[in-house]
Amino acid sequence: MTARIAVLASGGGSNLQAILDYHAKLGSARSGDVILVASNRANAPALDRARHHGIPAEYLPSPDAATLLALLAKHSIDIIVLAGYLKLVPPLVTEHYRGHIINVHPAPLPQFGGLGMYGQRVHAAVLTAGVSHSGVTIHFVDDHFDHGSIIAHWPVPVHPDDTPETLGARVLALEHIVYPRTVDTLAAMVMARKSIS
Repeated sequence: MTARIAVLASGGGSNLQAILDYHAKLGSARSGDVILVASNRANAPALDRARHHGIPAEYLPSPDAATLLALLAKHSIDIIVLAGYLKLVPPLVTEHYRGHIINVHPAPLPQFGGLGMYGQRVHAAVLTAGVSHSGVTIHFVDDHFDHGSIIAHWPVPVHPDDTPETLGARVLALEHIVYPRTVDTLAAMVMARKSIS
C-alpha cells in the first residue's frame, strides 16, 4: 500500500515530472503514488503532464478551502506536494494536512522567500544580495508563504558570472534530484504511521 499524493502546480510541472520519473524508477519499492494533480491555471502544462500519465487533472479557478478539501477527500489524499504552486494554500487545508504538506523553494529560507518570491525573481535576489551560496530548501507548508518548518537545505554555489538563468538552471537540476526523494521519504513515514495507528 502506498501513500496517495496530490500535487498542486501552477506552471510547467518539471518537479511533478521528476517525482513521476523517480516513482517509475523505484517501481514497487516506491512509498507513494501521485493520484491527483490540480492547478489554479487552466493552461498549466503540469495538467497536461498529469493527463499524459493517466492522472486526474483538475483546474481550480478559485481554490478556496472548502473546494480544495472536498477534492482532496474525494481522492483520499494522504500528502500534498506543492510544485511551483503560486497560490497561498488556505489555513483550513494546511491545518488539516499539518505535517503532510510540503513545498520546495529555490533558495535559502527565510531570507529569499515570501509573497512574490518565485522563479527568476528569487535567483535575481540571491545575486543582488551577493551571497556565496543559494540552494534548494524543502519545508513543511503552513498558512504563510515560504514560512513552515524547514526539512532540509542543499546548497548550490553562486558563481561570479552567474545570471538568474544560469543559477536557476543549477538549482532546478538539484530540485529534480532531492525533491522526489524527500516526497518518497515523507510517504514512507506517513504509511508507517498509518500501519501502527
